[in-house]
Amino acid sequence: MTPAALIFDVDGTISETEELHRQAFNETFAAAGLPWHWDQALYRKLLDVSGGKERLRYYLDAFDPPAAAGAAGRIAALHAAKTDRYTALVDAGAARLRPGVGRLIAEARRQGVVLAIATTTSLANVESLLRATLGQAGLDAFAVIGAGDMVAAKKPAPDIYRLVLQRLALPAARCVAFEDSANGLAAALGAGVPTVVTPGVYTDDQNFPGALAVMSHLGDTLEPYAHLAGAGADEAMVTLAALARWLAASG
Repeated sequence: MTPAALIFDVDGTISETEELHRQAFNETFAAAGLPWHWDQALYRKLLDVSGGKERLRYYLDAFDPPAAAGAAGRIAALHAAKTDRYTALVDAGAARLRPGVGRLIAEARRQGVVLAIATTTSLANVESLLRATLGQAGLDAFAVIGAGDMVAAKKPAPDIYRLVLQRLALPAARCVAFEDSANGLAAALGAGVPTVVTPGVYTDDQNFPGALAVMSHLGDTLEPYAHLAGAGADEAMVTLAALARWLAASG
């Protein structure tokens, strides 16, 4: 049976945005006079913590960087400034859809499959990315957007998926989630949603037990995915028909 809804994570799933987030954080630190710089190795560790404000708090607590004491009360302001820098980068065209994302979203819209978002990033970030990559019509195509601080516990907690499912008024088993990280997979599975994982540049070293399928990306006509685990070993693109077959085979 064709899924009733497709629920997408955003950062690393719809678009490889984590480097833009890292750039925005570093520019924010510099503008605030803070002697911090998050290189790629450090940022990979920090991404184990979902949510930008939570990531900042963890950095201060776990790494005790210079000027940490004075910055502890500025987390909300720093994060707001970082969001402004990130959305400016996205609005200027710095983000691109990952392979197959636009194709699958268009297919879902043609066939009347509901689209939704379940992410820990802020609503402003989501809207900026969707508008920049899909246009206003693409943004409007998502029936439900669960984002940012709409729930108390962020991924790997299942709260954001439970909120989205409640607003969709659909059972979890009739939906498919798309994630790029172990935290995202845990959140979706915790809510009972079958999940396709397409690891990103910062999550390609993670494990994804329980995923419906794991592949390099969703695949396009001229850019087939590389199969990594689960369903889809003999296919090249994630389509609604393929998802229906994989769900049926998974029982």
